[in-house]
Amino acid sequence: MLAGNRGKFFAMLFGVALTALIITQQSSIFIGLMSRTVGFIFDTPQPDLWVMDPKVQFVDDIKPLQDTKLFQVRGVEGVQWAVPLYKGQLRARLSNGLFQTCNVIGLDDATLVAGPPTMVEGTLADLRRADGVIVDEAAAKGKLARQGQGPDSPSVPLKVGDTLELNDNRAIVVGIARATRTFQSQPIIYTTYSRAMRFAPRERKLLSFVLAEVQPGQDVHEVAARIRRQTGLAAYTAEEFRGLTIRYFMKNTGIPINFGMAVGLGFLVGVAIVGQTFFSFIVDNMRYLGILKAMGASNQLLFRMILLQTALVGVIGCGLGMGIASLTSIVSKNSELAFYMPWQVPVVTFLATGLITLITSAFSLRKVLSLEPAIVFKG
Repeated sequence: MLAGNRGKFFAMLFGVALTALIITQQSSIFIGLMSRTVGFIFDTPQPDLWVMDPKVQFVDDIKPLQDTKLFQVRGVEGVQWAVPLYKGQLRARLSNGLFQTCNVIGLDDATLVAGPPTMVEGTLADLRRADGVIVDEAAAKGKLARQGQGPDSPSVPLKVGDTLELNDNRAIVVGIARATRTFQSQPIIYTTYSRAMRFAPRERKLLSFVLAEVQPGQDVHEVAARIRRQTGLAAYTAEEFRGLTIRYFMKNTGIPINFGMAVGLGFLVGVAIVGQTFFSFIVDNMRYLGILKAMGASNQLLFRMILLQTALVGVIGCGLGMGIASLTSIVSKNSELAFYMPWQVPVVTFLATGLITLITSAFSLRKVLSLEPAIVFKG
């Protein structure tokens, strides 16, 4: 029946594929955006604990601490080491005179903990050179690239040895790193903590976070509880800090609602297209179903036939939709588009398309169950 009615067969495939494409793509973009909100935490796997002001709501909600808090954390029982970390937004002056806001990360001068995960050019130790900074690769090729000689000339990527002007201070690029893009897609610049203090506007408090390592044999959560009791600061593991950040964006932004509506609309479109087309397909083949019923075919057999037809359409359409959506990950690689498809997304898409086929089968089955075999001999 499906092969004999190619028009409706391809229409049903299109409906299921479109649904799978929308659900897979929108869910993956949503997860990609959420992962970018915690990209900096993913890029900093070294410390066991992140210590900060208790009123911090997410990773970019910086509430500076006094420098004395670092020594208080170091004095807590169970802490093996603790280092300072600066994270702030500073303006970089470009060669064309424009300004670009950048995320500046100040690393502990001695250990350089929380440095970039992958170096493309140079080494992390080069930060100890005078006025040295490391720039992320995407920014070096994009927002921080130098303007060409002519008005229509292409921009020239920033390279090792070039200079920047950060808050009226000279900075020399000593390395290019590959880092996870941030939620705002702003350039990331790494430098030492003492140099970041010089770059940043003078304030009474400039310490953003304290990164702490727990002594071997100590329970991380117990040490975090001691830090909270003795210092009055908040202490989170990396997983807890990621959860805190994601919950903030889920609760205080319209991102979940927007993407949820897109996924829901895709599901409804699939139900409408596939349901209507398949019902029309059943009506067109009603005489043949009546012949089968007149020859002794039971309702259960007809139901299995219909279920097999919808399952075939669902599996092929779901595969096509997810396949097209997965191409987005190739196209969006190293681009502004946030796309991340974990294994849970295909599973949810498959379950959603399966539900569509079940709804379609149940809707069409009512017509088949009420079919009288005598309709074959009428007219």
